[in-house]
Amino acid sequence: MHTLTPPSCFSGASTHRLSLPGPIQAVKLKPVAVTRVRAGSMEPGRNNAVTSVEKATNIRWHDCPIRNIDRQNLLQQKGCVIWITGLSGSGKSTLACALSRELHYRGHLTYVLDGDNLRHGLNRDLSFKTEDRAENIRRVGEVAKLFADAGVICIASLISPYRKDRDACRSLVPQSTFIEVFMDFPLEICEARDPKGLYKLARTGKIKGFTGIDDPYEPPLNCEIVLKPENGKCPSPQTMAEQVISYLQQNGFLHS
Repeated sequence: MHTLTPPSCFSGASTHRLSLPGPIQAVKLKPVAVTRVRAGSMEPGRNNAVTSVEKATNIRWHDCPIRNIDRQNLLQQKGCVIWITGLSGSGKSTLACALSRELHYRGHLTYVLDGDNLRHGLNRDLSFKTEDRAENIRRVGEVAKLFADAGVICIASLISPYRKDRDACRSLVPQSTFIEVFMDFPLEICEARDPKGLYKLARTGKIKGFTGIDDPYEPPLNCEIVLKPENGKCPSPQTMAEQVISYLQQNGFLHS
């Protein structure tokens, strides 16, 4: 039997002896296979040259020996981008949180990129003008790409009204790992909800360029999932989350 005595920093307290049943055994961890690549090697398709990308000059891509497949094997899931798009008030953020919660309970690592939350920090310097909206979506797409490459199931929740901006984000990741979810709820339902009171302000002219009122929303043409009212009733967040999870299961994202 082995005993441990508390260190002197516990002076003033009564001393207790902690009994252990026997020698402490080292925990054996299951080895994780790692794809062998030369340190400093380039991403497939990239060369070793110093180059420029738009305003970024004299840069070189440096790759890490731990690859995407290694991270997926570690997490036992496949990284992807779930891009939830729709009008304000369509339930994007509610679905994103419900989906993240359900996947978390099932042992999967997720992260939610919420449009409003990101405008508190990363995108706080951007307005809602067309050009700033495009930059907003571009930044979120690049961040989502990194999460997916890390093996995380990234859930992006943004109005993202313009088709070309969403398509540009799709092009950043392998085609099969971008899952566009269209919240196909009519304007009258979204306006009746109006959780932030923005429709009311837009109707009275206090907000200009508001999506669905005086700025267009371009619905997806070939999205992976469409969620909409059934028989005049809106599905619950849980029901919609289950639909997305079913897609993930069927397409192999919930195992490595």
